[in-house]
Amino acid sequence: MAATLRLLKTQIRKAGYYGVDGQLRQFHASGYAASKVAISKYDPDVCLPYDKLWENLECIRSRINRPLTLSEKILYSHLDEPKTQQILRGTSYLRLRPDRVAMQDATAQMALLQFISSGLKRVAVPSTVHCDHLIEAQIGGKNDLARAKDLNKEVYDFLESTCAKYGLGFWKPGSGIIHQILLENYCFPGLLMIGTDSHTPNGGGLGGLCIGVGGADAVDVMADLPWELKCPKVIGVRLSGKISGWTSPKDVILKVADILTVKGGTGAIVEYHGDGVDSISCTGMGTICNMGAEIGATTSVFPFNERMASYLKATGRKAIADEARKYQRKLLSPDDKCAYDKLIEIDLSKLEPHINGPFTPDLAHPISKLKQNAEKNGYPMDIKVGLIGSCTNSSYEDMGRCASIANDAMEHGLKSKIPFNVTPGSEQIRATIERDGLSQVFDKFGGTVLANACGPCIGQWDRKDVKKGEKNTIVTSYNRNFTGRNDANPATHAFVTSPELVTALSIAGTLAFNPLKDELTGSDGKKFKLKAPFGAELPAKGFDPGMDTYTAPPADGSNLTVRVDPKSQRLQILEPFDKWDGKDLTEMTVLIKVKGKCTTDHISAAGPWLKFRGHLDNISNNMFIGATNIENNEMNKIKNQRTGDWGAVPDVARDYKANGIKWVAVGDDNYGEGSSREHAALEPRHLGGRAIIVKSFARIHETNLKKQGLLPLTFANPSDYDKIQPSSKISLLDLANLAPGKSVECEVKTDNKVEKIKLNHTLNEQQIAWFKAGSALNRMKELSG
Repeated sequence: MAATLRLLKTQIRKAGYYGVDGQLRQFHASGYAASKVAISKYDPDVCLPYDKLWENLECIRSRINRPLTLSEKILYSHLDEPKTQQILRGTSYLRLRPDRVAMQDATAQMALLQFISSGLKRVAVPSTVHCDHLIEAQIGGKNDLARAKDLNKEVYDFLESTCAKYGLGFWKPGSGIIHQILLENYCFPGLLMIGTDSHTPNGGGLGGLCIGVGGADAVDVMADLPWELKCPKVIGVRLSGKISGWTSPKDVILKVADILTVKGGTGAIVEYHGDGVDSISCTGMGTICNMGAEIGATTSVFPFNERMASYLKATGRKAIADEARKYQRKLLSPDDKCAYDKLIEIDLSKLEPHINGPFTPDLAHPISKLKQNAEKNGYPMDIKVGLIGSCTNSSYEDMGRCASIANDAMEHGLKSKIPFNVTPGSEQIRATIERDGLSQVFDKFGGTVLANACGPCIGQWDRKDVKKGEKNTIVTSYNRNFTGRNDANPATHAFVTSPELVTALSIAGTLAFNPLKDELTGSDGKKFKLKAPFGAELPAKGFDPGMDTYTAPPADGSNLTVRVDPKSQRLQILEPFDKWDGKDLTEMTVLIKVKGKCTTDHISAAGPWLKFRGHLDNISNNMFIGATNIENNEMNKIKNQRTGDWGAVPDVARDYKANGIKWVAVGDDNYGEGSSREHAALEPRHLGGRAIIVKSFARIHETNLKKQGLLPLTFANPSDYDKIQPSSKISLLDLANLAPGKSVECEVKTDNKVEKIKLNHTLNEQQIAWFKAGSALNRMKELSG
């Protein structure tokens, strides 16, 4: 590491300053900025960093002397050492200085517990916590919020008191979904932000590089350490034509997912450009960037334009828009003739509305082929529930366009044929659509407005209309549709699409309906076609902020106390993981060999388990319970190799740990795709895991495994996956000489037959030090002396 903890206070005094609220600032770019425009109204003494970013960028240009993409400009201008940093796309590790950190309440618990363990007194960059994940959808917004405040009081009190003590802003439950709050208040063109949620890239809709990470990465940045990221490749998406009619911004990313698949964006930033960009609203661009997480992209971004400027003005940030215009060409747009590692071209004028699913967000169906494909594949044709909103599609524009469809149907005497749930993205959106009559439209349409929270999108849905195991179809405007994600029912066929198509399909109640050409029958018996949706991009009367749900940290929180009850079932102070003993890892047992897709939802389920996100031992009882065991094609049933008995995965892992048996897990391609949740790495480490061996990893999860001292290894020859059996014993050899770029020798012993295979890794010197110390946090403490 470039710095040790014992030097942090000295470094901060030299390079940082205290804001008016007492928050210690080490805002590496803006500390030198000439601009007097604040980055947000909540950070009045932290100014836009454009001057310093431009200075850094000029240094980079003098070194690499070629046209740069937009993402390169933003990323490289945030380098910790722009004069000396090696820059090789897809190869070098960049040491970066993000402008801010954002955390949602489910991941913030573990991140803040780790920060407390570091011994630091205050966060070094602007940071916020957002309460959006722990509110379960049951009845309706008001009742569900009240219930969540009661059930989660211990966690909310912990988060609020920790924020006050260590200098973080706190957004209370009911404020809205983290990504909408960030877009409304904190994102700006040229920003580099990390967030402990995989859909942090939503901020790319305002021209920033916003990247999802695990909690340990957030701790590094809050502790004033450079943040490390493997230099991404850049995928260009050139947009031409104009969006119109039933086609929406959501269809752009649904089409990109079709082209790239769920792993096609891994290790890359997706950069949108071209004349077609200007036909998309700022929030529409946010939608596209948000769902870039589903193709494995590091993040996604759009160039600054007047659609962004209009949104900034509407959200009270005209001064930021004015300042951004000064840097539009040289910093906030790609250079002419810049080179992309891959280029995709999409003509928006020809783009057809899409609906993707089920069970994976990259299985695309143009609406003209949906009926045919659904019948061919045996999907349940009747739709049980329609759901709009979520962090991906809950803007004022989204709500207005859906309300226009609902009004059109009601003018002909029709309403939603099925339950129709609406999730506002924020308190500001909720208050504005209520003031402007949109909420009343949804109510008359037969809809239920839920709380300003994630809700069913992340499995926080107390669904009653079907039994678990009952085959059924739902359509949502969400971003993710893995098996069981929304309602914990593995038989639910979830499709993701635009909120406009969800609304139209909810009127018809069937996947056989195509609103572009099919007719409906009104209450008067007459046939009619739904009109193409329309809606204002921004509210004519301006946004209504609604209730004030923000709590600023006090000027000095050093005398405040954060307490965690040792008997708590929700929160648990972390104990350090054991240090590597310097010996090879031999004769390790295979806990589970996973068959097929294994997302972070499969490794560490959300839904009802969210309440244990601050208690590592309790949440470890969900480890791998959603993964399919290749031995019997069943979930959460594996053979205990020590006793010969069959049991639940966490129970068998606990038995191995109690008996000193080290274990590995084996997986397929794109292992760990999906959420940024580091619990999917913490749990295997806590229950005795030492290595995860797969064909390939998703980016965030691979980093999370490294941070917790596990070895993330990939088969040099993917077919070697077949050589490992559930009964095999695995030995990892010559670990004393573990080095960057050097394969790990592995012996697979099955029925007294030993085969040698090679395993690859992407560990650099610093990450190898994490493994040897037992975790990144352990290494941080070692360096502090």
